[in-house]
Amino acid sequence: MKPHKAISHHHSHFSFTFLLLLLHFLFLQAFSATRPASSSSSSSAYRDTQKLLNFKYSLPNPTLLPTWLPNQNPCAFNGISCKQTGVSSIDLSGTALNTNLTHVSTFLMTLDSLESLTLKLTSLSGSISFPPKSKCSPLLTTIDLAENSLSGPISDVSILGACSALKFLNLSSNSLDFSTKDSTGFRLSLQVLDLSYNKIYGPNVVPWILSNGCGDLQQLVLKGNKISGEMSSVSSCKKLEHLDLSSNNFSVSVPSFGDCLALDHLDISANKFSGDIGRTISACNHLTFLNLSVNHFYGQVPDMPTKKLKFLSLAGNGFQGTFPMNLLDTCAELVELDLSSNSLTGTVPDALTSCTLLESLDLSRNNLSGELPIEILMKLSNLKAVSLSLNNFFGRLPDSLSKLATLERLDLNSNNLSGPIPVRLCGDPRNSWKELYLQNNLFIGTIPPTLSNCSQLVSLDLSFNYLTGTIPSSLGSLSNLRDLIIWLNQLSGEIPQELMNLRSLENLILDLNELTGSLPVGLSNCTSLNWISLSNNKLSGEIPGWIGKLSKLAILKLSNNSFYGNIPPELGDCKSLIWLDLNTNFLNGTIPPALFKQSGNIAVNFIVSKTYAYIKNDGSKECHGAGNFLEFAGIRDEQLTRISTRNPCNFTRVYRGIIQPTFNHNGSMIFLDLSHNLLSGSIPKEIGMTYYLYILNLGHNNISGSIPEELGKLRSVNILDLSSNILEGTIPQALTGLSLLMEIDLSNNRLSGMIPESGQFGTFPAYRFINNSGLCGYPLSPCGGASGPNANAHQKCHRRQASLVVVGSVAMGLLFSLFCIFGLLIVAIETMKRRKKKDSSSGTDRT
Repeated sequence: MKPHKAISHHHSHFSFTFLLLLLHFLFLQAFSATRPASSSSSSSAYRDTQKLLNFKYSLPNPTLLPTWLPNQNPCAFNGISCKQTGVSSIDLSGTALNTNLTHVSTFLMTLDSLESLTLKLTSLSGSISFPPKSKCSPLLTTIDLAENSLSGPISDVSILGACSALKFLNLSSNSLDFSTKDSTGFRLSLQVLDLSYNKIYGPNVVPWILSNGCGDLQQLVLKGNKISGEMSSVSSCKKLEHLDLSSNNFSVSVPSFGDCLALDHLDISANKFSGDIGRTISACNHLTFLNLSVNHFYGQVPDMPTKKLKFLSLAGNGFQGTFPMNLLDTCAELVELDLSSNSLTGTVPDALTSCTLLESLDLSRNNLSGELPIEILMKLSNLKAVSLSLNNFFGRLPDSLSKLATLERLDLNSNNLSGPIPVRLCGDPRNSWKELYLQNNLFIGTIPPTLSNCSQLVSLDLSFNYLTGTIPSSLGSLSNLRDLIIWLNQLSGEIPQELMNLRSLENLILDLNELTGSLPVGLSNCTSLNWISLSNNKLSGEIPGWIGKLSKLAILKLSNNSFYGNIPPELGDCKSLIWLDLNTNFLNGTIPPALFKQSGNIAVNFIVSKTYAYIKNDGSKECHGAGNFLEFAGIRDEQLTRISTRNPCNFTRVYRGIIQPTFNHNGSMIFLDLSHNLLSGSIPKEIGMTYYLYILNLGHNNISGSIPEELGKLRSVNILDLSSNILEGTIPQALTGLSLLMEIDLSNNRLSGMIPESGQFGTFPAYRFINNSGLCGYPLSPCGGASGPNANAHQKCHRRQASLVVVGSVAMGLLFSLFCIFGLLIVAIETMKRRKKKDSSSGTDRT
C-alpha cells in the first residue's frame, strides 16, 4: 500500500503541474489567434504575460502567486502596476519566492516597459547576474533587492550595467563581499547606491566604488560593514546629498568633503575617525542631519556650518569644556540634539531656549552640574524626550516639572537629586509621560500614590534610592505599565494585589527591600511577565504553581526570603525559563524532575537590550548563592558597594552588558541555584538535559544518593557546587569531560573513592573536596596510604600538570564566562577589592 500511495501522490503532483502548463499553452494560443496583428499594445501584453507566467512556473512553489493566471490581464496580477505601454512596476516585497536571482533577471528585468522592480525580503539567493543574451528593459531605473541572501563579490554588481537606465540600486542586508580583484572599478552611473549591512570589508572599498567617477551620485549608503582605509574620493562627488558610512572600521583622520554644496545628510558614526572635524565640515552649509557619534573626536565642540541642522549627534566622543555656546547660535531649526557621553562640564546655559523647535535633548553621561535647568526646559514647549542622567545635578525635584505636559520621556537617573518625589509630579491631567527614570539618586520619603495620574506610563524606575513606606496600590491603574522597577530601597508591606490589573507588565523588579507577605495570586493575570525579581526581601509562603502559566517568564529570582514548602513542579511548564534562583529559603522536599522538561525547547528572543550586572559572590560563610543578577540600567559602577550594605557579600567579579539572547527553540536553563534550603532526595538525572546550564548550585541542603553520571552531559557548565549535602559514592568519571568547568565544590559530603585525575580536576584546590572521609587522590592524600619519595613524586607530577592546565583553565573560564549563552556584548569587567572588614550588622540574607 505504501508504494501505491507514493505513486499516487507523484501522479497527482504531475497532473496538477501538467494542467497548469496546458492552461498556460491554451491561453497563449487563443491569445495569439485572436489578437490583431497591428496591435502593438496587445503584442506587448502578450509578451509581458508570457514572461510573468514563466517566472511563476520557475518558482519552487508555482502556486505561490495565485492571481497570476493565464486568463487574466497581467495588470490585475498581485504586485503588478501598468502604464499604457505595459507592465511598469513590480513589487513583491515580503513574498517568500525562495528562488535564484537568475530567474528574476531572466524573466522580470527583461520586461520591455519595466521601470521599477522591488523584491525586498523575498528569500532571493545566488550572485548578481544577468543572462548574456537577454536585454534589460531600457526603462528600468529602480531595483530594490534588500534583505535577501544574495552573495558574491560586489564587482558582480557591474553586470547590471546591461540596464542602461538604472539609477536606484538597493542591495542592503545581503551577504555581498569585497573579495574582488577587478581593477576596473564600479562601472555603474547611479544616483542612489545602498550596500549597507553586507559583508564588505577592506581598505580600498570606497575608492573602488568611486573609481569611475560619481558625477550623478546623490546618495551613498555603506552602513554596517567593515570598511576601512581612505575615503577622500568622496570629495569629488559634487551632487552627493546623502552619505552614510556609519558602523564601519574607518580609523583615518576625516578628509575634507570638498565644497559639499549639495550634502544634506552626513552620518559617519560608530567608526574611529579623528582629526579636526570642524574644518572638515566647514563648507557643508546645507546640512540638516549630522551624526558624528562614537568616534575619537576630542577638544572643544566645533562650530556648526549651518543654521539648517535638524538632527545633531556628537555623542560618545571626547569633547570637553563647557556647554558649547557657539552651537546655540545655529540651533533655530534643531529638533534633536545629542551631546551625551562626552566630558562637558559646567551648567546648562539659558541660551538653550533659543532652540525653540527642540523635541529631543540628551546631555547624559557628562560632568554637568548645578540645579536641574527646569525653567529652561519649560520654555522649550516642543520637548518630548529629555535625558540628563549620569551627571552631577543636585537639589530637589520642583513641582513645576509637572508643567512639562508634552514630555514623554524624562531620565534623571544617577545624579545627586534629593528630597521627596513631589506629590504633584503627575498633577497636570494633560501629561503625556511614558517613561520616568529617577533611579540612583538620594530621594527619600514615600512613593506618591499620585504617580498613577501619569496614566500613560510605560516604564517607571525608582531604584537605588532611600524610599520608605509601601508600594502604592494605585499603581495598579497604570494599564500601559511595562516596567515596574524599584529595587534597593527600604520599602515595606506587601506587594499590592492591584498589580493584577497590569496586563502589559513585563518586568517586576523589587529586590533588596523589606517587603513581606506572599506572592499575590493576581500576578497570574500578568501573562506578559518575563522578569520577576524579588530577592533579598522578607517574603514568605509557598511558591505558587501558577507561575508555571507564565509562558514568557525567563528570569525568576526569589532568593534570600522565607519561602517554604516544595518547589512546584509546575515551574517546568515555563516555556522560557532560563534563570531560576531560589537560594536561601526554607524549601523542602525533592527537586522535581519536571523542572527540566522544557530543556531543548526554550526560545527567549523577546528579552532584548536589557542592561544587566552579574555580581559573583565571594563564597564567604555569610554570602549565600552563586551570585546576584541585577537589572542595572543607569546605576553608577562606583556605587556598587551600596549593595553590600543590604547583602553581606564581598563581590569578587562584576560582569556588565546588554542581554542579547541567541536561543532559537533549542535552549535550556542556564542558571539554577537551589542552595541553602532544606531539600532532600536525590539529584534528578534529568538535569543532564539542560545542555546550556552554566551554573548549578545545589549546595547546603540534605540531598542524598550518588552524583548522577548524567551531570557529565552539562558541557557548558562553569560552576558546579554540590557541597554540604549527604551525597555518597564516587565522583563520576564522566565529570572529567566538563572542559569549561571553572569551579567545583564537593566538600562536606560522604563521597569515597579516587578523585578523577584527568580533565579540569587537576586544577582544583584541596578545600573543594575536604570533609569526605572516603575521598583520596590529588589534591588530597594519595590513595592506598602511599607515602615516601614515590608519593611525593606522584604529587609533584600532578602539580606540574595542574600548573600547565590552570593557565588554559583561566583563559577558557574568562572566554566562556557566565553570559556566553546570552550572546551578550560584555561592555566592561570591573574588579572590586574585598572589603577588609565585614559589616556584621548589614544585609538581609539569612545565615
